[in-house]
Amino acid sequence: MIVRKEATQTGRELCPLSEKDIMAFRSMVYGYYHTYGRILPWRNTQNPYHILVSEIMLQQTQVHRCLEKYTRFIERFPDFVSLASAPFQEILSHWQGLGYNRRALALKRIAQEVLHTYKGKLPAQRSCLMTLPSIGKATAASILAFAFNKPGIVIETNIRAAYIYTFFRTKTMVKDSELLPFIECTLDKQNPREWYYALMDYGADIKKRHPSITRQSAHYKKQSPFHGSDRQIRGKILKVLTKRKHVTFKYLFKEIQGNIERIRRILKTLMEEGFIIKKTGYYTLKK
Repeated sequence: MIVRKEATQTGRELCPLSEKDIMAFRSMVYGYYHTYGRILPWRNTQNPYHILVSEIMLQQTQVHRCLEKYTRFIERFPDFVSLASAPFQEILSHWQGLGYNRRALALKRIAQEVLHTYKGKLPAQRSCLMTLPSIGKATAASILAFAFNKPGIVIETNIRAAYIYTFFRTKTMVKDSELLPFIECTLDKQNPREWYYALMDYGADIKKRHPSITRQSAHYKKQSPFHGSDRQIRGKILKVLTKRKHVTFKYLFKEIQGNIERIRRILKTLMEEGFIIKKTGYYTLKK
């Protein structure tokens, strides 16, 4: 076990580990990865568009569910041009099963913005990436690392697990700000792409062996039940609309059932978010 130094050296400007401990940690992580690393389709490419798609898919969806959708999605929409010009109904039909459907809409909008503003090339600057829909600080850092091999701070659930287990094993409510100095000083700046792949796989293995480790993070949130939630009803509405071009409220209510006012409220939200359009007598997906 690598022992961290005392808190007197936990500021971002100081490294809390000795050079020896840094090398030991990297060796442990890379050793695991080179033996047990996962083979994932988005790791076999450096195409920025393909990596963007994978990162948006992985934002709130487990790897095994993305594996079922990613390859077919890329085959149908291989680049920004094909995605930007595709009817949203078709994009959504390929997204079905991944959940959080607003990400599918965001991808189409990203494709349109990249074509319009960046001449079809995904920008390699954090500030530019963060102007695009559904791309925040964390996703931008991941895209920079995986698509462009640029070093930066990437934090997600598996990475948290790796650092908490190694350096904060007995501590609870560990904040990301406490992890940052460790992530910064152990980062392999020569090859951040492979380093973060390795770190994620190492952390994923730790989570399997020690399921409670994620609850030690101050940022851990237990996902609310899906059954009976607004998310489930949203998904049902959008699923109906991917199969039928025009749908009346009466038909929707018959297919979905439930509280009529709740369904009306969710329909209103979907219209405000740009998913659907209400025309005289029926609803349809926005093109």
